[in-house]
Amino acid sequence: MQVADITRRGAKWKKLIWPAIGLSAIAVSFWFLAHELRDMSWDDLWAGFAAIPRMNWGLIVLCTLCCYINLALYDVIALQHLKKKVGFAFVTGCALTTYSLAHTIGASAFTGAVIRYRAYTTKGLSGPEVGVLVTFCSLTFSLAVMIVLGIAFLVMPDLADRLPQFLSPALVHWLAVATLLIVVAYLISSALGLPDLRIRNFRISYPRLPIALKQVTIAPVEILFAAGILYFALPAEGNPGYMVVMGVFVVSFTLALLSHAPGGLGVFELAVITGLPEFEPEIVLAALLVFRMFYLIFPLILGLVLVALFEHGQLRPKRQPEGA
Repeated sequence: MQVADITRRGAKWKKLIWPAIGLSAIAVSFWFLAHELRDMSWDDLWAGFAAIPRMNWGLIVLCTLCCYINLALYDVIALQHLKKKVGFAFVTGCALTTYSLAHTIGASAFTGAVIRYRAYTTKGLSGPEVGVLVTFCSLTFSLAVMIVLGIAFLVMPDLADRLPQFLSPALVHWLAVATLLIVVAYLISSALGLPDLRIRNFRISYPRLPIALKQVTIAPVEILFAAGILYFALPAEGNPGYMVVMGVFVVSFTLALLSHAPGGLGVFELAVITGLPEFEPEIVLAALLVFRMFYLIFPLILGLVLVALFEHGQLRPKRQPEGA
């Protein structure tokens, strides 16, 4: 009888541990959100808002929506690779929560793994399958960065001149070729169907060629729309054009990710301001504040609401029998 009581208590704590983790994630995220808002200059923010044409506001919102729809497609492609079916609405909510928290908090691989494990295990995926999904999505994003960087460097070889302290002009051409060759090698490996990589019980297999082709065609679109947010937040006068802004954006975003700073705070701003000398630093900073509001903060707030609603929904069925 005593053993049975201990077993029941253990099961009860096991059911409550993930909601506790989810609520803890909300608390930590609110702390990062408060830190992000505290560092913003509200005068610069409102000045930046006032300088943006009304039509551009709609385009900024559209680019933001397209960003997170494409991020949801990362998960959709990963689920197709795993041959699992999950509703698109659920996947979209999971992607919004995962990426908004990961972009703001940093440590995206760990953050994404925890959130996805909590969400997708409720849909029947095992722990190893969620691990494959997280790895697959990280790979998809890496392919997107390599494709956009490679093409940007080939199309705009003078891009390194805008960021001399970050990039060596002599290496830009070879870096572009190398990154695109990696993508081609990945597609060839998928077409050949190379053996799986096994690490104990964890297995990673090359995706089928149709899945790999979806990765390399859909993944870069998210980065292009993210650059669009920044482009439409900048003034039209003196604007060097979308291709230049996109090139500076993707280099700066990559440097911010490599820095492992929460949200790339500081690194991203410095690189973008340096790479766009056509504008005064205050103007670029205002555009960056708008970018962070739409790409990071608004999705983060919505993601936190979704986490709270999800955890409430997970706890509610457990409380009903006790109150009956």
